[in-house]
Amino acid sequence: MPENRIMLDVLKGKAAFPPPLWMMRQAGRYLPEYRETRRRAGSFLDLCYDPDLAVEVTLQPIERFGFDASILFSDILVVPHALGRDVRFEEGRGPLLTPISAAEIPALDGETFHVNLEPVYETVRRLRTKLPDETTLIGFCGAPWTVATYMIAGHGTSDQAPARLFAYREPAAFLQLLNVLVNHSAAYLIRQIEAGADVVQVFDSWSGVLDEVSFEAFCVGPMAEIVRQVRAVHPNVPIIGFPKGAGAHYRSYRQKTGVTGLGLDWTVPLTTAKELQRDGAVQGNLDPLRLVAGGKALADGVDAILKALGDGSLIFNLGHGITPETPIAHVEAMVKLVRSAS
Repeated sequence: MPENRIMLDVLKGKAAFPPPLWMMRQAGRYLPEYRETRRRAGSFLDLCYDPDLAVEVTLQPIERFGFDASILFSDILVVPHALGRDVRFEEGRGPLLTPISAAEIPALDGETFHVNLEPVYETVRRLRTKLPDETTLIGFCGAPWTVATYMIAGHGTSDQAPARLFAYREPAAFLQLLNVLVNHSAAYLIRQIEAGADVVQVFDSWSGVLDEVSFEAFCVGPMAEIVRQVRAVHPNVPIIGFPKGAGAHYRSYRQKTGVTGLGLDWTVPLTTAKELQRDGAVQGNLDPLRLVAGGKALADGVDAILKALGDGSLIFNLGHGITPETPIAHVEAMVKLVRSAS
C-alpha cells in the first residue's frame, strides 16, 4: 500500500498538520454535476448499481476539491436490498421499504447477496485505478442497528420508535435480524477491501436514540463482531466507527469495539474529543450548518477544531453529512482554511 496516503498515517496514530480532509456525503446534491448525473441515472438505486455513473459521482468532489479521501458512492440500504427486501427512494420522502415482520426475518435470503452487490465491488475496483495515488479510498456500510431501524419502520423516523418497540417486544427476532446484518455487513466490507478499499467506515446514524443497555446490546456488540470478522481476514485495514449521538458512550464504544478511528458528531465538546484522541485517531467534527453559513461561523469552527485537535491524530471532517443547500464557495473556503492553517 502506498505510503503517501496521509489519512492512513493518521489512522496509525501519527499526527499530520494540516490534517487530512474529506466530508461525509461529499458526492451529493450540493454539486450541480452530481444532480446532472443523478438525472441521467433515472433512479437513486440505479445510480448506486451503475459502476460507470457511481465512479463518476465519487470522483466529482475529488476533482473539484482534491480531498485526501474518497468514499465509495452507494447507500447503507443496499445491504437489505441485496438480502431480498424492496428498497426505493422517493424525492422528498427518502428511502422507503416494506416493513419487515418477525416472521419474515428467517427468510432473509443471502444466497445471491454478493451477486447482487457485484456492481458495487466493480465500482470500488474502478475507483482504485482512477483515483490519484495519494487519495485514500473508503468503503462503508451502515451499522446493523441503523439499517434495522429502516427495515422495521419502512422509513426514517425522528426517534426510531418502531425499531425500539420491536426490539423490546420481539427480542429474539430482533437479535436474529441484527445477527443477519452483522454477518452480511462484515462480508460486504471484506469484499470492498478485496476490491481496493484502503479503509472502511461503519455509519451508526441512529445510535443516539438508545438507552444505555440498548446501546451496549444493539450498537457496541454488533460493531465489535463486525470488527472481529473483518480483522480476521484483513488485520491491517483501518476501521472507522461513527456512532452518531453516542455522547457519553463514545469512549466505551471505542474500547469495546476496537475501531481504529472514531467519528465524532458536532455535539461532542472539543475537550471530550481531545480526551478521546489520546486513545487513537478521531474524525470530525464541524457542524454542517457552519459550512452552510460560511464566513465567521465557518472560520471560527474550523479554527477551534484545529487548535484543540490539530496536534494529534485528526481527520478533519464534518460532524455529519454535508447538506444539499451548502454553497460550493463555502466548501472551497473550508478546504483553504484547513490547508492553510499553521
